[in-house]
Amino acid sequence: MTNMSNPIATAMILAALALKIGLAPMHFWMPEVLQGLDLLTGLILSTWQKLAPLALIIQTAQAFDPFLLTALGLMSTLVGGWGGLNQTQLRKVLAYSSIAHMGWMIIVLQHAPHLTLLALLTYILMTSAAFLTLKLSYATKVNTLATTWSKSPLMTATTALVLLSLGGLPPLTGFMPKWLILQELTKQDLPLTATIMALAALISLYFYLRLCYAMTLTISPNTVTSTTPWRTHTTQGSIPLALFTVMALGLLPITPTVVTLVI
Repeated sequence: MTNMSNPIATAMILAALALKIGLAPMHFWMPEVLQGLDLLTGLILSTWQKLAPLALIIQTAQAFDPFLLTALGLMSTLVGGWGGLNQTQLRKVLAYSSIAHMGWMIIVLQHAPHLTLLALLTYILMTSAAFLTLKLSYATKVNTLATTWSKSPLMTATTALVLLSLGGLPPLTGFMPKWLILQELTKQDLPLTATIMALAALISLYFYLRLCYAMTLTISPNTVTSTTPWRTHTTQGSIPLALFTVMALGLLPITPTVVTLVI
């Protein structure tokens, strides 16, 4: 990795790795592929499959053009936000969410790799909780979220919080990496980049709020017998879901401890 001095070669390597993790503008495959997968397989694609490419990018970050990394990060957060606004399929929404989160990881990589690892960890926790709850609720489209309360009222409430955590809303866990990344960008004298990232986060937060609205503030037509299946709802997979959900919601208070561990 110490001989990566050719700018064309390093740009090609970065483009290949960006394609693997779904960074814009090499992101076009991800929403379509994720839409055709089962939610558990999609969870693996959104989390586990990104570990090896990100590890290579982190190890070779100093060889890449800083401007190129910044451009990829900004483009990914903007595309991830705008792309998710008009989606009705939940898998595609989660795909654009993944693209936006990858942008946050790449934008700070050249300045603080430990924050990239922290953002990756929190992303895996939140995404795992989101995929598992949607798997248990059998929701595939935005309009089907309105029926989840009849299957499991408690899971509906926690899912809404997990989605808000993915959007980076305080005081949930998802706010922690965004806060620290914006702080680091400001320290590096990049106020314009930090401002664009913050505004892009608001765009992403909008479609998370849209999902929460469909899930918690709307009630679809129901018969009397369809409002009680939660009484006999299966508990399969509830233990890992509970662990991921707790970590996806409540890690913000221990931010100082987490920062000292990852530095």
